[in-house]
Amino acid sequence: MALPVFAPGLRRATLQAAPRFFVCNQCLRQIPSPPRLASRIVNVIQRQSSAAARPASPLGSMADRLSSRSASVSQAQQLAQGVPPRTNPKSVAYWLIGSAASVFGIVVWGGLTRLTESGLSITEWRPVTGSLPPMSQADWESEFEKYRASPEFKLLNPHMTLDEFKKIYFMEWAHRVWGRFIGISFVLPTVYLIARRRVTTKMAFNLLGISALIGFQGVIGWWMVKSGLKDDLFAPGSHPRVSQYRLTAHLSTAFVCYSWMLLTGLSILRTHRFLADPKAAMSTIQALKNPALTVFRRSAFAVTSLVFVTIMSGALVAGLDAGLIYNEFPKMGLGFTPPSSELWSRFYCRKEDGSDLWWRNVLENPSTVQLDHRILAVSTFCAILSLFAYSRTGRVAAALPKSAKKGATGLVHLVCMQVALGISTLIYMVPVPLAAAHQAGSLAVLTGALILAHRLKVPRPTVRRIEQRIKQLKL
Repeated sequence: MALPVFAPGLRRATLQAAPRFFVCNQCLRQIPSPPRLASRIVNVIQRQSSAAARPASPLGSMADRLSSRSASVSQAQQLAQGVPPRTNPKSVAYWLIGSAASVFGIVVWGGLTRLTESGLSITEWRPVTGSLPPMSQADWESEFEKYRASPEFKLLNPHMTLDEFKKIYFMEWAHRVWGRFIGISFVLPTVYLIARRRVTTKMAFNLLGISALIGFQGVIGWWMVKSGLKDDLFAPGSHPRVSQYRLTAHLSTAFVCYSWMLLTGLSILRTHRFLADPKAAMSTIQALKNPALTVFRRSAFAVTSLVFVTIMSGALVAGLDAGLIYNEFPKMGLGFTPPSSELWSRFYCRKEDGSDLWWRNVLENPSTVQLDHRILAVSTFCAILSLFAYSRTGRVAAALPKSAKKGATGLVHLVCMQVALGISTLIYMVPVPLAAAHQAGSLAVLTGALILAHRLKVPRPTVRRIEQRIKQLKL
């Protein structure tokens, strides 16, 4: 009964079946066999080579597409064979710039931790178990008891309650947890990228160097905090604080780490942009080789170094609380400088012959440290304005690329804002919001100087990569 229902389907299946089910073997031997897979591949390659030998068609962009496609195929083959690629992927650049932004944030948060006197609230360094705050009342009492034994509690906060302690504790705890997050979010991807050979050999060394610097930064951070848990910086009973030397080392390491991440990420993006249009890239590189830009380029690098030195002098000011004295500008007391007897006081000498008088006053005397920072800040401001004026004059203005001109203009805007923040912070006796903004502004000025210097120089490996790309397109 069911046969009439399935009959149409059986007829269709019979028509679509292969002929060899209904032909004898003798007839099948006389039919030519289809080409095998290897012969098909040879035919495809011959057709492609013959098509490449034909004259160019109106679709000229087809050659570029084919070359880029073959380049991606060759790169995939290199990855499959375990050979490092010749160009780093854009995702690595975005990850590096994101990590630099995270370092920017933790620098600002670290400034807030110092300004709110929260940095010495956690008296132990537990990289693993310290990732969690106290979970019970007994744990809080234990942490508070450890803080009571510190010089900061005895001299500054003898009347602090447990609820007030929790506020400063969470400030320092968040700073430490943020630092651990930066380390994990950088080290683990670094291990993956190097193990899977997703980055170039040079980039692998860069990532390993940054990872080591992040770990070293954590060690320096605890080394700095440890200096504030004892009261022997100058004299018994002095204001409890961390060593200004260790604070400067901690901040400088963070700035170097940030700069390293930022410049590495920007270099990857610029390489991809140059390889997308190698002819325009070569014209930009040739413009940067103009002899008229030699002095400007060196001046930009010198300004970047001057910005960094000025920031480090500001770290000494912060470590000595030197911003709480001489809260006027441009004068310092009755004149533009304090008396020489105050600037070169023998109080800071530790040798009887006074041989350490000069450098100890420069690094440990709050009055001298603030004067040095003022001189460096004004010098940096004038140097950036002079660099901007030089970029708009004569041969330099004609030869300077548009991106470098924009970088010089942006740097002027940033340094003007930073000077306004610095003077306001000094006049209003270091309020927390202004002081934190001033520290963020210092990193912003350094960023502007780094970007300008980055736009003025193209590394030789990048130039050789572009030249190879042009040769591939010509072939």
